[in-house]
Amino acid sequence: MEELVYLDHAATSWPKPLEVGSAMMDALQNSGANAGRGNHSLAIGAGRVLVRARSKLAELFSVSNAQNIAFTHNTTMGLNMAIKGTLQPGDHVITTMTEHNSVRRPLEFLRQTLGISIDYVKVDRDGQVDLLELQRTFKPNTKMVICNHSSNLFGSILPIGEIGDIAKSNGAVFLVDAAQSAGSLTIDVRKMNIDLLAFPGHKGLLGPQGTGGLYIAPELDLIPLMHGGTGSQSENSEQPTVRPDRYEAGTQNGVGIAGLLAGVTKVMSLGPENIHRQEWELTQKLMEGLSVIPGMKLLGPGIGSERSGIVSFVIEGEDSADIAHRLDRKHNIAVRAGMHCTPLAHKAASTLKSGAVRASVGVTSTDEDVHRMLIAMTEMYGQKK
Repeated sequence: MEELVYLDHAATSWPKPLEVGSAMMDALQNSGANAGRGNHSLAIGAGRVLVRARSKLAELFSVSNAQNIAFTHNTTMGLNMAIKGTLQPGDHVITTMTEHNSVRRPLEFLRQTLGISIDYVKVDRDGQVDLLELQRTFKPNTKMVICNHSSNLFGSILPIGEIGDIAKSNGAVFLVDAAQSAGSLTIDVRKMNIDLLAFPGHKGLLGPQGTGGLYIAPELDLIPLMHGGTGSQSENSEQPTVRPDRYEAGTQNGVGIAGLLAGVTKVMSLGPENIHRQEWELTQKLMEGLSVIPGMKLLGPGIGSERSGIVSFVIEGEDSADIAHRLDRKHNIAVRAGMHCTPLAHKAASTLKSGAVRASVGVTSTDEDVHRMLIAMTEMYGQKK
């Protein structure tokens, strides 16, 4: 069988840079102690890895104080920390129809348990939000605005700088889900008025699974999602007030964070703007080739428009899961099909019943990968006459 073509980077990046695996093995063998739980050399060495990783992430996101970044296991954990740590009974939240279930489900849980109210702002056929409608949605009790930087279905890139300005002018906390943008799109938390930024380590930052983080603006004091040992202020029965300990109860994934540090270092050496340009060029070639397939419907911004490295599509009369299955079994091409954990976005795209096939490129994707995907699709579904 031909070598695997991996086009599922929106789920997790693969393969990882060699530096990531090397850093993890080095940490496991040479600094595998528990950071912050001792003053012996191994524990101190493990702590230094966390400090360096935190500093590198702060540099990437233009965070002035690295202590305001808390490590998490993934974006979902960061979003839950931000949402559940901020909202109180009677609060109103504005979000969009393109959000992942990692936003929708915590919000709906708080609607049922705390009585918060939620407005899901509609998006157009390209997955873009009407900023005027968003502005009109504010209420006196609006506490938070939540949006993704890039939709994991449409590939659309939301104007988070403008949304951040709107949120700030209305006195609302602004939470950004950077699951599909961290590492490939420029993020400046100060210029974009981002109060909370949840991001994964295992996608565009090229680190291992089980890593991620949450930036928390210094003026915010979230109620911690977890309580427990931190290695600091251990004489107190309450969670420490010092950051990042306040939000990092329990043993950290030191080996994984060592890999994350290597991944972020690689991203910064390549440059997010260069990564984005490469991914955009590949999406354009993919979209142009797919557009000639009979019954093809491409989702999100059209050819030539700005988008992230995601291309989702449906073919009239064809089952999305079957398309992905055939690509895998017959052509050794990995894509994803289904709801992508974002049913409201599928509702906006009129694909709630069918789902969609999602091909997503990343740092390691090549022209040859796109070529093989197009050859396979043409072989299976033909071309327009």
